[in-house]
Amino acid sequence: MLFPALISIPAFSQQRSADTIYMDGMVLTGAHLHPDDPASTPGQVTALAISGGKLVAIGNDVEVLQWKGPNTRVMDLHGAFVMPGFNDAHVHMADAGQQKLSIDLDAVPSLAAMLQVVEKYAATRTAGSWLRGGGWDHTLWPGKQLPTRQALDRVTGGRPCFLWRTDGHMAVANTAALAAAGITAETADPKGAKIDRDAKGEPTGILRETAATNLVLTKIPPPSSEERHKALDVAIVDVLSHGVTSVQDFSEWEDFLVLESMERSGTLKIRFSEWLDFTLPLATLESRRASHPANDPLLHLGMLKGFMDGSLGSRTAAMVEPYADDPGNSGIPRFDQTKLNQMSSERAAAGFQLGFHAIGDRANGIALDALGTSEQVAVAPDTSRSGKPGSDPASSMVVAPSPSTPYAPRFRIEHAQVLLPGDFARFATEHVIASMQPSHLLTDMNWASARLGPKRSAYAYAWKSFLDQGVTLAFGTDYPVESINPFRGLYSAVTRKNEAGTKTFHPEQALTLNQALYAYTQASAYADFAERVRGRLEPGYFADFIVLDRDITAVMPRDLLGTRVLKTVVNGEVVFDATNTGPGR
Repeated sequence: MLFPALISIPAFSQQRSADTIYMDGMVLTGAHLHPDDPASTPGQVTALAISGGKLVAIGNDVEVLQWKGPNTRVMDLHGAFVMPGFNDAHVHMADAGQQKLSIDLDAVPSLAAMLQVVEKYAATRTAGSWLRGGGWDHTLWPGKQLPTRQALDRVTGGRPCFLWRTDGHMAVANTAALAAAGITAETADPKGAKIDRDAKGEPTGILRETAATNLVLTKIPPPSSEERHKALDVAIVDVLSHGVTSVQDFSEWEDFLVLESMERSGTLKIRFSEWLDFTLPLATLESRRASHPANDPLLHLGMLKGFMDGSLGSRTAAMVEPYADDPGNSGIPRFDQTKLNQMSSERAAAGFQLGFHAIGDRANGIALDALGTSEQVAVAPDTSRSGKPGSDPASSMVVAPSPSTPYAPRFRIEHAQVLLPGDFARFATEHVIASMQPSHLLTDMNWASARLGPKRSAYAYAWKSFLDQGVTLAFGTDYPVESINPFRGLYSAVTRKNEAGTKTFHPEQALTLNQALYAYTQASAYADFAERVRGRLEPGYFADFIVLDRDITAVMPRDLLGTRVLKTVVNGEVVFDATNTGPGR
């Protein structure tokens, strides 16, 4: 099916000229992408016309150039491939920026290498100052040994040190940091968390899950507003350079306030949907929601995020049966079901979207039970905060129900990595979105089978099984747990192979490229109630698109990994240009 020759906004007078026209491109509009249509192909569109940050016309060069006026900028794409910008459905922007500005341990190949990085950084800090950072992953190291407080003590010069594992569900603290937190052999494990101990009962320095890591975190001076601003700037530059034009983010409230200041100053160049902490009191959540316009297309508050368990890498994901490589351990569930159901229903009745982190099969079952109960009482967001949702697809971030259509709360489970066989159908019947990160498999396949055993592995990272049940599958990266680079995720989704191409994990769960692109653009926009304004290149949609160095629909899967972003455009503005030194320059 070919795209109609020219599509434009009917109400837009042809006498009004476009701000910018891009011509001579090879444009994937996304109009023919669909999770149930793997054979779909893009139409023949070569040009885009933009006015006021939105697309007003698409078609061939001759047709779209009708929108050229005396002040219209005309940009020649020289045949380059253009597609909608990626909507990353799951990131931690502040954590990513802070990690890059502190002790960045991403991809360090061994414990010795980690200690070298820490020692070098420590030498630049004053005595008594805290050393912070993260990104280490012991599963990548020879021997896979966990770091200890004693190892850190040797290179930190008495300074307290706290370093996150890459997944954010486990950290290591040195002796000075444990002492600052009052953690000793007598300290009991907090509920829903664990303090690792040696044969003598002394803390090893490893802290698992929030209730344990918070014992130390509460003693560390929080970043200043200026430090938060710098960290967010660093992360945003990284994200835009990889072709991501909108993010659904879980950072701290203080980071959201910094984002608000950036928006007011005109320096926020990427779309943010910021999540709130599910466990906060309802009155606090309602107050924060009311503090910012819900239909702000650049920055708005989104779902409430709660944690059902931890991670497979830290062996804290809650499983029905024990880990195959740790028979005495079934992970750490974070919620009592009755309490969770009560809190979920209360928040759903107040008009909040709910999203639950759930990795293990037990955790996913707990989340599905709560979301299924809460769907019965969910109500649409207050339209007084968001205009008239759905009345104008180019001006609203919220899709409201028609009088004859029940409200769909679009509840989500984040990660959904391991399921019981029958729970795929439950996602469909409970109308729950599976928000997943295919790049996780690139790392996890090195040890996932050992953790899970062959039976459970067949139901892990099972993207195709979700689509087969008609479940909405939204993709993201979990940045900085994984690189923000969406082309790694596309490669993982279509191959189920590691980046070296030497290992394959249950290839029957592979997707087509069109299915993966849909999940990374339109479905992730749907998960944020924004499918009418983001994820496609059509009139009325925001002019958020990327220019690539290759046609990713025509290359071998291996070549996806080498894809480079030449330009990133948000709201019609070039915010990243590979030929310049920074975004928009």
